[in-house]
Amino acid sequence: MDIRLWLFNHRSYTPIPLLVIALILAEPTWLSFLAGFVLALGGELLRIWGVAHAGSITRTTTGTKADELVMTGPYAYVRNPLYWGNFFMMVGACIAAWPWMPWMLFIVLAFFVFQYGLIISLEEEFLRGKFGELYRQYCRHVPRIFPRFRPYRSGQNRKPSLAAALKSELSTFLNFFGTFLLIFLRWKLLGS
Repeated sequence: MDIRLWLFNHRSYTPIPLLVIALILAEPTWLSFLAGFVLALGGELLRIWGVAHAGSITRTTTGTKADELVMTGPYAYVRNPLYWGNFFMMVGACIAAWPWMPWMLFIVLAFFVFQYGLIISLEEEFLRGKFGELYRQYCRHVPRIFPRFRPYRSGQNRKPSLAAALKSELSTFLNFFGTFLLIFLRWKLLGS
């Protein structure tokens, strides 16, 4: 089995061990909790923006799929905005819990570089095969990882749907708030 496909199909679950470790080792303060919450919320808002443009196809867990190459919204700045959102959410949770710092941040960074490096290579292979020159042109203008400052003008006219994005992101919302509730409860009930 291709490890890239396995990681893609399980990407919602692979961060759980890191979150459990962060929860066990948690030593939050009000400052760390608030800073982490704000960073994670920013990640969730970035995800909502991306899903509003790309639709619920981003929720697939059975291999890469795409009916259309999305080049609007956050995709006009960077090719992988949802993964940036995931990164900000994970780092935010880590900062909020404040476990074994700063070493835990290095572990989270290494995890994301490994996992999403492989996932992105799988997705790019699929998109090159499906969209050919259109995708290659998009790649020439929009960076893979670090966003450009001005949006790429692809001429694509996609209408974002905030309602569909919020519906699609419901499980991510619940995970987000559940994670922060667990950190808070661990902190206040068990102490640090």
